[in-house]
Amino acid sequence: MFKTFKRFTTQTLGRCLLIALCAVATTANANRLEEIKSRGRLICATLSGTEPLAFQDPRTRQYMGFDIDLCNALAKRFGVTLEHKPVAVEARIPELTLGRVDVVAAAMGYTKERAEQIAFSDIHYQLPIKIIVSKASGIKTFADLAGKKISANKGSTPETFTRARIPSAEVVTYQDSPTAFLALVQGRVQGQAIGQAAGVRFIQEGGGRFRFLDEALFFEPTGLGMKKDEPELRDAVNKALYEMESSGELDAMWDKWYGPDTKFQIPREKKLTPLSAF
Repeated sequence: MFKTFKRFTTQTLGRCLLIALCAVATTANANRLEEIKSRGRLICATLSGTEPLAFQDPRTRQYMGFDIDLCNALAKRFGVTLEHKPVAVEARIPELTLGRVDVVAAAMGYTKERAEQIAFSDIHYQLPIKIIVSKASGIKTFADLAGKKISANKGSTPETFTRARIPSAEVVTYQDSPTAFLALVQGRVQGQAIGQAAGVRFIQEGGGRFRFLDEALFFEPTGLGMKKDEPELRDAVNKALYEMESSGELDAMWDKWYGPDTKFQIPREKKLTPLSAF
């Protein structure tokens, strides 16, 4: 009886071990794209209150915006439905690395540091970083800012590129954009460096007294974020983006949210660009 029990236990343990090994092998061989198609949903994360990328319609409380349309278009091309997940700026990368979302479409500006943590799609848009000045200042070019003060958010890309492009100016940093704009309104600085989309709000609040300089400090490359080591998903996302570019769908989305009939009036000067170009 003992021998029978021992043989039964050994066989049972052997089968359990085999099942566990198969499960590990299946997990190792699985990929995110297959998982998305199997579950029938693409989990796409966006910001929650950033117009015109992703924000709630004040009447319906439904999310809308450029990134929402983009997530829907991706899901449609994958043949699945969209599961939208709003996230905070600081949660974008953790949500990916923990596997809680498939794709992040949330103003994910490409940097080499970020690319060490997550995978990026090719760059589907590039927003200009510009400088706001008072119309009465007479400042028309970057050269006119030599020896003058320019405000920027501390640690931001506008700060970085102002220092690089206008080294003769003094950059004064603040914790947030409203405070940096207030410094311009009060005359403590003569310019404010800011992403153009974000700066539109301050131009409008300025009662017609302020304007953007024509020249851009930099065009910040933005892509879609994915978990590292998922080449099938990355390739599928890039394929979808190129289909949207060639069909004019990306241009149509851009015009809907940023184009000449919107308050932003930002032309899409940079088209879909391979990540290798950066």
